Amino acid sequence: MSKADNMLAILWLLKSRRKMTAKQLAERLEIHIRTVYRCIDALCVSGVPIVSEPGREGGYSIPDSIKLEPLFFDAEEQKALLHAATFAREAGYPSEEALGRAVAKIKRFSNPDQLARMERRETNLEVIQPPPDPSLRAALAEVETSMDLQLSLEVDYMTGYGDTVRRRTIDPYGLVHWKSKWYAVGYCHLREEIRSFRVDRMSGLSITDSGFQRPPHFSAREFLLDSLLAESGLENEAHLISVRIQGSPQALDDLCAHWLLGHALAERTPELAHFKLDEPKLAQVAYYLLSYGGTIRIVEPLELKEYIVDIAASLSEYHRT
Repeated sequence: MSKADNMLAILWLLKSRRKMTAKQLAERLEIHIRTVYRCIDALCVSGVPIVSEPGREGGYSIPDSIKLEPLFFDAEEQKALLHAATFAREAGYPSEEALGRAVAKIKRFSNPDQLARMERRETNLEVIQPPPDPSLRAALAEVETSMDLQLSLEVDYMTGYGDTVRRRTIDPYGLVHWKSKWYAVGYCHLREEIRSFRVDRMSGLSITDSGFQRPPHFSAREFLLDSLLAESGLENEAHLISVRIQGSPQALDDLCAHWLLGHALAERTPELAHFKLDEPKLAQVAYYLLSYGGTIRIVEPLELKEYIVDIAASLSEYHRT
């Protein structure tokens, strides 16, 4: 039997009997006594309250006050877990090996009909993303270990798309997956403030002996989103201008789902979307709106229309020549 099977067998033997020694467990399961010791240690690490009593009348036992109910998943729960695992793997989830073991356990304790149904459903959902870089998984695992141990992390960080690389010390508070990229959010000792860092721009990661405390109730997701909106100028409503766009409901739905435009949405009707944007971002929005072709129409401001006309003319001239 596998280690997981041995652990489960030991668990139920101890629960069904008052007390058993390591020798009795080894004989009952026909395994080596050292395997029993390793399984007992693994069960204790996983949180099972196994009591060890030394001496002639000693042995291992589980207190009667502890209830160990078997954990079963129905068909829909199994499907949801398998689909969630697919998303995690394609996103470059750092603990893919452990995730694979968890999925294997679900399959191992299923009957043939359940297993066939799970394997069929597992292939019903697929995710298209850039192939995760093996070095990125290693970096993510290092960041995750740093967070778990609450020990500062030293990294060589490349700023932007240039060649400037600087050694930094970071206290990572959380990881965020956004637009196919992983971000580590935490305190930067160089800048002396909380910053976000793209993990794919990190190299030479090294966990230090310096500890840190994660701020209570801190949300890495909220910090990253707030910082992006601040860069877009949306935090200062005094400088916001109205952008009204007409179009088909489907096109407007896609517009409102954009991370920037969605947070700038002020009013929405079936055929009109009203946004409030910072003026310097109009050119960026114009480039994005070009992809919608004739499915949308700019109602206001005139400046946004002129941006689109100028960009389209410039692109036309560029490709013509």
